Amino acid sequence: MEQKLVTKFENNPIEKEENKTINSREKNWFEETPKFNKNKSQKTLTMTVLIAAYNEEKSIERCVKSCLRQSERPDEIIVVNDGSTDRTLEILRKIKGITVVDLKKNSGNKSKAQEQGVKYIGTDLFLTVDADSFLDRDFIKEIKKPFKSEKVSAVCGYVKSEKNNWITAVREINYGIGQVIYKKAQAYINAVFVLSGCCSAFRTEVFKEIITFDHDNVTEDLDFTYKLKLAGKRIAFSTKAIVHTQDPNNLKSYIRQIDRWYSGGWVCLKKNKSILKKPNNTLVLATIYLEGLLMGLPYVLSPLLILFGLKYFFFFIALDFTMNFILITLSLQKTKRPSLIFYIPHNYFVRIIDNWILYYTFTKEMIFKRGNLVWNKPDRY
Repeated sequence: MEQKLVTKFENNPIEKEENKTINSREKNWFEETPKFNKNKSQKTLTMTVLIAAYNEEKSIERCVKSCLRQSERPDEIIVVNDGSTDRTLEILRKIKGITVVDLKKNSGNKSKAQEQGVKYIGTDLFLTVDADSFLDRDFIKEIKKPFKSEKVSAVCGYVKSEKNNWITAVREINYGIGQVIYKKAQAYINAVFVLSGCCSAFRTEVFKEIITFDHDNVTEDLDFTYKLKLAGKRIAFSTKAIVHTQDPNNLKSYIRQIDRWYSGGWVCLKKNKSILKKPNNTLVLATIYLEGLLMGLPYVLSPLLILFGLKYFFFFIALDFTMNFILITLSLQKTKRPSLIFYIPHNYFVRIIDNWILYYTFTKEMIFKRGNLVWNKPDRY
């Protein structure tokens, strides 16, 4: 695959070159991965930020600048332009202090673009960031802290949904509940099973040793997580490393994203079923998948309660409201958005959609084994 180096990071010993086309088959300095830092006593671990971007002209500048303006700046920022046909590359050319790897043809899968970028990483750690996301100023400082323990191989940050409309408000409700309650509990028993694709950091040496890019599903973050867990590696969760991400703001994009997430989840579980041999893994995965299938049924069938009388339907709605009110209140320490309570009715509606998609993807992936390798990028705004 041909690659074009657009801009080299200033502190790289290699002389800066503009618009140089590099063929990966030729012998050049890129073929030799820089040496890792073996000094265990060093206090500061080096870090690279890796961003894969395809037609991200609306968000790429904000994303990259949030990485450049960190209180503890990364040692390098690598952006893989995955054959964009909009102004993404033009915008990246104007940003100083980054390395851009330009893939002339779109790979069709985020993991393929990431695979090209990982080849050039030689720092102790690297951080994957989605091009539609932006980091809090202290993100890198906070995401590094768990790596003080050599037992930790990866750390995921805390995701917040950027404010836009009722759909993103519902997503923030679920982010808050899922991370403040469930993910913190998973981290406590060393059973984190989702390294968020928009904000997860890895030990580079461990990653390159254990993880291969199989390109056989569209949830590469889940695939990475399962491979690390199968290798017995520890994954930590930092609630202080905060990233803001742009979630779908229309139902069409939302449904496509949920379909991709659930499809990828079933594929990864089926692919890595040996992970269920450990009791704590079985407990967490059963909570995620089995509980989802069982607890989703009341929501899917709840509209039918109207046939038996409105009082039964409203009783279910009241029960759902009470449960969500309690969970939202518990998650307020991180969301800091009391107004989310007003979106509980919207959350009920979205839960019905989510569970229909859960059953559909279960049938598609686990029974008919259709497989989905198409990356459907949400609409940007």
